[in-house]
Amino acid sequence: MSTSFSGLGIQEEIQQALAELKIDQPTLIQQKAISLILQQQKDLVVLAQTGTGKTAAFGLPLLQLVNSKHSHIQAVVLAPTRELGQQILSMIKSFATQLPELKITGVFGGTPVKAQVEDLQQVPHILVATPGRLLDLLERKALSLAQLSYLVLDEADEMLSALKEEVELVFKATPKTRRTLLFTATLPGTIKQLAQNYMGKKVVYVEADMQTSGHQGIQHQYVVVEPIEKLEVLLHFLNTREGERGIIFCKTKAAVNKLSKKLAINKFSSGAIHGSLTQGIRDRIMGQFREGHIQILVATDLAARGIDVKDIAYVVNYHLPDTFDTYVHRSGRTARAGAEGFSLSILQEEEVQELSDFEEALGIQFQSYQKADAQSIEDNNTLLWAKKVFKTKPNREVSEELKTKVKTIFHHLTKEELIEKSLAYYLTQKTSNSAYENSKKDKKQ
Repeated sequence: MSTSFSGLGIQEEIQQALAELKIDQPTLIQQKAISLILQQQKDLVVLAQTGTGKTAAFGLPLLQLVNSKHSHIQAVVLAPTRELGQQILSMIKSFATQLPELKITGVFGGTPVKAQVEDLQQVPHILVATPGRLLDLLERKALSLAQLSYLVLDEADEMLSALKEEVELVFKATPKTRRTLLFTATLPGTIKQLAQNYMGKKVVYVEADMQTSGHQGIQHQYVVVEPIEKLEVLLHFLNTREGERGIIFCKTKAAVNKLSKKLAINKFSSGAIHGSLTQGIRDRIMGQFREGHIQILVATDLAARGIDVKDIAYVVNYHLPDTFDTYVHRSGRTARAGAEGFSLSILQEEEVQELSDFEEALGIQFQSYQKADAQSIEDNNTLLWAKKVFKTKPNREVSEELKTKVKTIFHHLTKEELIEKSLAYYLTQKTSNSAYENSKKDKKQ
């Protein structure tokens, strides 16, 4: 197995583009998949984790296999979300900088159809699309797949779990002679069924070392909490990882909204994405996260699927996922490209017994994360209060007269004295409020 792109059969122009991108050696999955795609005609199912170089594994050979002299769509790459589709499109275009004759475009949901119809008049050789928008454009007769040679499905497991009907309609709209390349992080029954129904009789299955590529460098830890302390334990953890980027996963849109508001109140640099947000808002938040303007992303599984953001230091499972596959996808957001990563699951007591199932199914081992004690939680809450004060914008509506009177009260205090007195006042108030709440509970009982 060759460890160079030239040895895999990649042409010189593409190698030059890779060199400009400072990509000099193929990953394991690229070593296994590229030569098979270039040298064989069989359908392919490739099992590999996100972050292992899947886009190049199919993108590089596609650039070589399509014929720029033919003015029809020769290859379609399907992605489950617009965000992933845009990433794939951008990456394939970056590989093709030395191939100006090739036309590569994308059509995704959440953007005006009219502009895409006009764009498709310049018929692309390679089209990246989300299933729903592709079907819409087919219905409008804005494009034809009658001469399609290659159909690629990225994140196929996720696509089939959420968009099975649409994917099957796409398959039915393509010629039976087309070659199918299916890339997936897991191999559920739906994938096998799809292969049986729509792919060739002799499908080649390729797998990178999933144990290595999927979990290498990831610490899998868990912490057990009471429901009432769940948020405070999370906030304490986030404060210990200040300055690092991470993703917090919740099961539902409502949970994402609720948690993101709590983070905003506590002045964490965060944003939230889920399926009910407009595409414009999702794009803006993802852009801010990708560029480092926000440090924490709160997301549902589908909204975050396929997101390729470098330097994600940790993943938090605020809610334990329902399936092993979902855990693989979540934890795969971190430890990219050989970096170390950290996956923390915040559990209630009754969920702990489920961990052994995850360990057995995924070949991983969970370690106990040291939960912050009561004093550390209190100290952290105090730090959060200080952060809120620091990040509070001045109230410009306060009169100069009142400000002068307040300054007069404080003017003789040093900075250290002012901090000590403010801190003492905060802690006194906190103790008083806590005592009041406890007395109310006692009365109810």
